[in-house]
Amino acid sequence: QVQLVESGGGVVQAGGSLRLSCAASGRTFSTYTMGWFRQAPGKEREFVAECRWSYCSTDYADSVKDRFTISRDNAKNTVYLQINSLKPEDTGVYYCTARVPPFTWQYWGQGTQVTVSS
Repeated sequence: QVQLVESGGGVVQAGGSLRLSCAASGRTFSTYTMGWFRQAPGKEREFVAECRWSYCSTDYADSVKDRFTISRDNAKNTVYLQINSLKPEDTGVYYCTARVPPFTWQYWGQGTQVTVSS
């Protein structure tokens, strides 16, 4: 069982930056593929980024490439999402998630709110 706790959300002006953090419990953090999803008001939850294996092979949604960076610190059991050049359409609840390949996303955090004002 893995517990995930996100932090770092907030209200920021368009063009600004945020760094989201997700602290994970458990002794096998480095074996998990970690990811971030987001859900905008009135929309379905969507994939943002993932970090595979302990060395963090990454994949991103097209809408966030070149602006978002996912990374992990296995010593701290933490995954990060650096968000730059924020746009109003980035507004939503950002969720941290984890899975053990080849299974689908198994564990979810409670989410952290990101609000981008224009």
